[in-house]
Amino acid sequence: MTDEYHADRRSFLRTGAIAGTALAAGTSLLIPEASANSIPQGDIDILKFLAAAEILESDLWKQYNELGGIQDGEEPSGSGNPAYTAALKNLDGDMDQYIHDNTDDEKSHRNFINAYLVSKGVAAVNLDAFRTLPGSQATGANKKRKRLTNLMQLTVDTSWWTRYRASRHNPDLDPSFVFPQAVPSLFAGKFPAIPRDDSDTTDNTHIQAIANTAAFHFATIEQGGSSLYPALARRVTHPEVLLILLSIGPTETMHFQTWHDKAGNAPPLTDPINPALVFPDLNAPPFGGQRFQTNLIMPEPCPFISRAFPPCSILRPIMTFGAVAVVTVLAAQGLFTGQSQAFFDAATALAKAADAATRKC
Repeated sequence: MTDEYHADRRSFLRTGAIAGTALAAGTSLLIPEASANSIPQGDIDILKFLAAAEILESDLWKQYNELGGIQDGEEPSGSGNPAYTAALKNLDGDMDQYIHDNTDDEKSHRNFINAYLVSKGVAAVNLDAFRTLPGSQATGANKKRKRLTNLMQLTVDTSWWTRYRASRHNPDLDPSFVFPQAVPSLFAGKFPAIPRDDSDTTDNTHIQAIANTAAFHFATIEQGGSSLYPALARRVTHPEVLLILLSIGPTETMHFQTWHDKAGNAPPLTDPINPALVFPDLNAPPFGGQRFQTNLIMPEPCPFISRAFPPCSILRPIMTFGAVAVVTVLAAQGLFTGQSQAFFDAATALAKAADAATRKC
């Protein structure tokens, strides 16, 4: 190459960098900084609900991380459970890292949204009064720590497996359509997703069933977050609040795709302790084949807005989803088993306020 080429290239890079910096600076001016009195109450209500949702997510992911993730010593935690961690690693060798990272992400969302609310003169959301549930007593858990969520009696909805794959249906357009369950028995009973105590770790097949349950629950939780953020973004008014939702929401989708992939690796088995819990071979009928192979983890196209348009690969549901739906779904999973009526009243009030928000011109 000639010296002239290198000179021109250096000049282009310098000019481009300056232009890029100017563009970035100019773009930031397009989003007016929010003052305490410029954010509509509806936007505040949405942020408060999202702060509560992230507190709950942080609580459940902390339990998973104590037993099956990487311990970083940032706050009082468990020390990991070898049998549970090994069972999770049967799904992917990096499961402990992914669990740790997902936990950190949810904590960062919780901390950021609450700090943002405080910066606008709004009290941070605090659910510590409802931290009353006992956690796992297995080796590795922080046995004294009280929890907001219960991971030991879960009913896991695995219909996302078919909703995002070969289905020609979109729950926004077909609200009455029932999507088949990938693991019907998980949706029909109440099963632990973490070892309750050390007796759950003595049988290899049983602890694998618990790890399989966790893997499907990971994806169930995160696909809900994937829908929640864009659903509430449709109600936001202030550009800065919209920026928050549009920036955090996609990370929930990254989580979902990761866990969608790992759930596909769950080995088929029947739990010897809970024989009603059966994990089928997901590569065999009625699944399997080109339409349902386990490595299909990107949303297949489906009808969107109207069947007059071609199918489109999208998140779903969005238009018929909201905060109240999230609380309802989480409660139906058994995630709040043992919580007080005051907890449900508080969660429902936050959800109803968020859903009542409307975009203003």
